[in-house]
Amino acid sequence: MAAPPQGEGAAPSAGMGILGFLPWIAIIVVFYFLLIRPQAKRQKEHQKMLAAVKKGDRIVTAGGIYGEVVGLKDEHILIVKIDTNTKVEIDRTSIGRVVSSYGASE
Repeated sequence: MAAPPQGEGAAPSAGMGILGFLPWIAIIVVFYFLLIRPQAKRQKEHQKMLAAVKKGDRIVTAGGIYGEVVGLKDEHILIVKIDTNTKVEIDRTSIGRVVSSYGASE
């Protein structure tokens, strides 16, 4: 078997190298628009919701406990009333969502 001359083998491999990366670039773009971008948008909305929580808001914690914010200890800790005489301190980041009334989301 004889090796092809230098001029014949060099040109096709250079063109195939760029075309070989095209499917990988397309996969990365699809992952960005279908997975990464929507997740970043949801995270930004959640951060905005956490920053807006104030006294009187009804919330659901990440653990599923319903309660009403009755006080703010500092910027990270909230005092939440979960029953008539039961108040707990929770971290602001443990809020799952803010609800308008118990059992119905906003």
